[in-house]
Amino acid sequence: MASKEIIYDKIHFRHDPRWSGRLGPADGGGLLLCMACVIEMLESDEISSVRKAYALSAVSGLLKCSPGALRQLLQQDHQVSIHFIDSLLGMLHSMVDSATLEKVDQVLVLLLVELQSELPLHYILDQINKQVIDQLNVKSFLPVFNFLGSLIETLPSVALILVTQYVPLLERLCSILLYPDEEVKASVVYVWLKLLGSSGGSTAQSLPVTIRDRVCILLRQTFVNATCPQLINNCIALLWILVQWGEAVSVLMSNAGDQFMCSQNGNIISSSQNQEQQIPSHCHLPLILKKLLLSGDNILRATSAKCIASILVHSPTQYSGPFIEADIPEFLFDRLADTNSEVLLWSAYNCLVLLIEDPQFFSQCHSVYGIESLVRSLKQAMQLTNVDVLKQGLFLLTKILERQPTNVRLFLSPPAFVAVSEAVLCGLSSPCLRVAIQAASASSALFRLNHQSIPVQYEALQGILRAITNRFAELPIPASSDQRSRFFSHYHHQVSLKKPERNSLESWSEKYLLQSLLCFQTACRLAEECAADPVLKENSFTAPSKESHGPDSVVSLCQCLLQYCDSVWIPTVIRVCECAPNPQILEIFYSVLSWQFTLLPSVMPAFANKLASSGFYKLALEHKGIFCAANRNTHLNAACCDFLQKLSVCLLSQSVSASGASQQDWPTLLRESPGLQLCDSKGPRATQYCLVIILHLALHQGDRLLPDQIVFSSVVWLLHSVQEEGSGTLPTLVLQSSLYLLAMTQDASATLDGAPLVCIDKALSSCQNFSSLYIHHPAVLHFICGHPLLKDKYGALVLEFWLTRQTQSTDSDLAVTEEQQPAAEIVELLSVLKKYPSVILLLLDIVCTREVSLAERAMSVLMSLLDGQSDFEADLCTSLKPALLQALQKLSVESHVQGQKHVEKVNSLPLLLRLLCVTRASTPPSLPCSKTDEVHFKLFYHVSNIAGRLHPSNTESLLPALSYLYCCLSLSPPHCTSKAVSMLLSNCGVIEQLQIILSSSSAPSVFSSAAPSSGLLCCSHLLLSSLITLQHEHSIQVHKSLSWSLESAVQRILIQKRNTDTLLLVSYLRLLQALLDVDLTSALVCVTTSPGLVGHAPLEPEDGALFPLGSRGAECLLIALSGLILQKNELLLRASVNCLSSVLGFLQRKSPQTANYEVCQPWSGFLLYCLHSSDESFLLHPAVLRVIALFIRHGNLVVQWEPDLLKVMDAVEKTGVKKLGQEASQALRLLLTQIESGVFQPPLAEEHKQRVRSVIEALDSLPTFESLPCNILRFGSVSICLSDFTVNSESALEK
Repeated sequence: MASKEIIYDKIHFRHDPRWSGRLGPADGGGLLLCMACVIEMLESDEISSVRKAYALSAVSGLLKCSPGALRQLLQQDHQVSIHFIDSLLGMLHSMVDSATLEKVDQVLVLLLVELQSELPLHYILDQINKQVIDQLNVKSFLPVFNFLGSLIETLPSVALILVTQYVPLLERLCSILLYPDEEVKASVVYVWLKLLGSSGGSTAQSLPVTIRDRVCILLRQTFVNATCPQLINNCIALLWILVQWGEAVSVLMSNAGDQFMCSQNGNIISSSQNQEQQIPSHCHLPLILKKLLLSGDNILRATSAKCIASILVHSPTQYSGPFIEADIPEFLFDRLADTNSEVLLWSAYNCLVLLIEDPQFFSQCHSVYGIESLVRSLKQAMQLTNVDVLKQGLFLLTKILERQPTNVRLFLSPPAFVAVSEAVLCGLSSPCLRVAIQAASASSALFRLNHQSIPVQYEALQGILRAITNRFAELPIPASSDQRSRFFSHYHHQVSLKKPERNSLESWSEKYLLQSLLCFQTACRLAEECAADPVLKENSFTAPSKESHGPDSVVSLCQCLLQYCDSVWIPTVIRVCECAPNPQILEIFYSVLSWQFTLLPSVMPAFANKLASSGFYKLALEHKGIFCAANRNTHLNAACCDFLQKLSVCLLSQSVSASGASQQDWPTLLRESPGLQLCDSKGPRATQYCLVIILHLALHQGDRLLPDQIVFSSVVWLLHSVQEEGSGTLPTLVLQSSLYLLAMTQDASATLDGAPLVCIDKALSSCQNFSSLYIHHPAVLHFICGHPLLKDKYGALVLEFWLTRQTQSTDSDLAVTEEQQPAAEIVELLSVLKKYPSVILLLLDIVCTREVSLAERAMSVLMSLLDGQSDFEADLCTSLKPALLQALQKLSVESHVQGQKHVEKVNSLPLLLRLLCVTRASTPPSLPCSKTDEVHFKLFYHVSNIAGRLHPSNTESLLPALSYLYCCLSLSPPHCTSKAVSMLLSNCGVIEQLQIILSSSSAPSVFSSAAPSSGLLCCSHLLLSSLITLQHEHSIQVHKSLSWSLESAVQRILIQKRNTDTLLLVSYLRLLQALLDVDLTSALVCVTTSPGLVGHAPLEPEDGALFPLGSRGAECLLIALSGLILQKNELLLRASVNCLSSVLGFLQRKSPQTANYEVCQPWSGFLLYCLHSSDESFLLHPAVLRVIALFIRHGNLVVQWEPDLLKVMDAVEKTGVKKLGQEASQALRLLLTQIESGVFQPPLAEEHKQRVRSVIEALDSLPTFESLPCNILRFGSVSICLSDFTVNSESALEK
């Protein structure tokens, strides 16, 4: 065999020349290859492995250097390709030499790439699948698994083929993971690694869930006992892929006990078949990752930390607990202390940031254990080039400092605190501004009192402040400008304009300034706290010879703060805010200035004079005017006011003597302890009472003598002082003034809770008659209702007073309709209900328990709330329904105990039912009902029970009850409707009520009193129509049926329509429509007829086919409907057209000839003439278009192109299809589609067809409409669902 030829001379002469050729470059210097010789050499046992390796190497080189050359040779016969592949697969099993196996692996992969065909690929996979499943010797398949992994890596498409077509092979690969040989396990894990990692992990989405879960469980078992480095590396790489998916993480983190049975095709020894069924405790994934953290390989450590972080990202609250219980934080901190690897540091920081979200992290003192390691790692991170590592470490330090419990100290010794301060200084000195910002944030957290060591390291604190301040010189802050006054005078004209874009450096600079100000503010607070604590103020370890004002004292810290504030901070903030004022920066800035007056009072006169002479009065007032007008930026406003007050007091103290009490002394007088007093009318207490009353009268006139916050806190202090003294109660007038002041100044004060609220409650309780304290003012209403403690005790009284006082003046205006706006008092009460929804329950209690007149006023307010406030109806309805349910349950229980008469004697029942009906009608159909279905059903159940027990003459309660049941059926989602209808049909009391009401409409003698009201009859018709439709739709069993006279309904529509209310006519039509849609045969309603409709027996064939309506009844009904359509009442028009559609559908199903005959009668032509005589807008009404479409369908000779359709086309082209509504567009499309389909006779001319097509194309270009909303209209006490009166685009037959 020559160097440039692969020919076996001994056998080559037997081979067909077509399998030989010189393959390679076109210049003739290629390789002479005989494919037959190669195959025989590979299969021959006489050929040495060296020669076989040489031949394979040559073929591999040919495949790499000359793509396509070998493919042309093999394409001559597909069987030769398969034979060659078989030879190579056989070598994978028989060959022992690793170098030769590597060549076989390489040639097989390159050959599949060369052939570019799926047939060889599927052949190889089929062979592997068959061999792996049938063979017992797993060890011999090691080369096959290595080849399979290489194949997937080279051809990612193979992964998708495996997961979709070779599931048994994948199951076998899972079972092989139980084989004891680690080399085999490593190769199988390698296959899974390439399989799940191919195509960016997208192939794994097609992997069956059971196999994925088996892989997760078996990976844990394999991982825990792995000792081979290759197996460990493959396992951790596969784990990193799996933890990217939340479903896999849930399996990996699951506890022992989940069973995953082996495949039935697995041939591993029987003792291993149950190894998957129970996961031992040492297979817990956190313990496995903990073991990797202990390894000496930084790559394994980093990957383990990355896996932990990836798991925690999916659900920190769910998965952090197991990691903390496994002491993972402790080991992560240990890794921080002994590594300088960027990847490991970054990964460990990320893990710990996620773990500190769990309270167990701090309760188990992991922060105390690891703070030293964290500080040491921060210093090491300073030496790294990746600044993001240091930033993330500082972020971790910040979070630990912020969340560390105050009762557990992190820094017990001064060296520990100095070490962390040095780490923060490293961050502040970083050239990266983002790192410096994070370091400043860490400084703010470090300046908390609970983090200070004893003694306090004031020098270290000053060093941090110095580093923060020195960084200002590097910021791109503009120089001072002389245009400040002019800028601020015009700034309010520019606040609504878009801010000019700034570069990223300026943006980061502003963030650094803001964070630094926060740190400075925290330092001021710390200085004040240390100065107030004698233990912290004087360092007990300082030598007596040293001065108390040395560098390591609280005084030196205060002086440092004042120095930096005066020399650096004030000029810097002023320059920044001249160019781009920031309310947040200014708020902290003025707060810092105010702190200075507290820290160093002795030097404040000079500091105050300097501020005043520098224009700080004008500056603060300008900022208040720009940013705080119209109650904006209230915190900035408070900071400015506090600063101006302290500046003014400091300046006044220098020039005003202490003799006499001015207005500025009033807060002091209000807070002065009077000592022992024999009489409240004399002495300091009397002065305090007078001041309270004066403040009340002045505030009532609109004059605020003192800031609201001072007034509020002073009044609270006064009430507390009187109670502590125990000398007696406050005079009623003083207590009334105190309540008024508290109510009027509550918005400017801190949240009222705890002891102050209890103090106010005790003061109000001391007055035996709360009505003597009540002041009819909205602030009092808001104050009482805004605090749960006060609301529970006095809320109902205040609401009663509010309703009573308002009603006494304008009782006739309390009821609110849709046409008039609510009164001012009701508007205020509505705002209270909006702000404090729980007050609704108090009003509801008034409705249920108070006298009728007061209950009706409360009811009016609640109905006004639901009528006029659409932006929060859903929330209000959700709040009301549980309370309504509780009230109905109470009534239901009492009615069972005391009998039926009790229900009728409860005055609140009609109001409750009306409110419930309004609430249900006000609930948007789009409101998610998953959480409210249970409440809805319970309400439906109790209302139906109450309705069944009411006396038929109790219209006041029965009408809203039936209206509520109808609304529930109309608005309930499909999955709830069947249950509700079943329950209602099983309630014989409700069915009997409906029967009595329906019977009384035709036979008034049933009652001793008059016939039922039209509203009650209307609600009965609507409810019955819904029940008929839904019972037929869901085939629900009927326990009790009722009878209904069809003749009475036809007579009412035909003869008595002038004396019948329009809404009642609409309900009759809706009921007729529902019955006609089920062919007048319903299990719920037995329709009775008379000879007036069907004639006398024996019936004519036509009357028999149309029984019980009959031909005469059909004719009368059609004539009556045509007359109702011409009345042009919107609701009546819709109901009439829908009923007409149902009548014609009924006739078409029962007797098509009758349907055609009736439509061709004169009444139809007269109806068309009247409709065409109307204006164009009415001609394009969906109901009118539907009538024309019905006439074309059932009597095509009635409608003519001219003038009937021509007028419609002219109106459409003149108006434009874009101006049509959704219903009109649908009706017009149905009409034109009928015309174009050839139903219309005689056929249209070509030009008319073109006009029709152009309009249809215009309709098709319109956007797709969403489904019509199921809104509820209320007509007095009757509610109507609009979806029941949508013009039907198709009849029952057409559907």
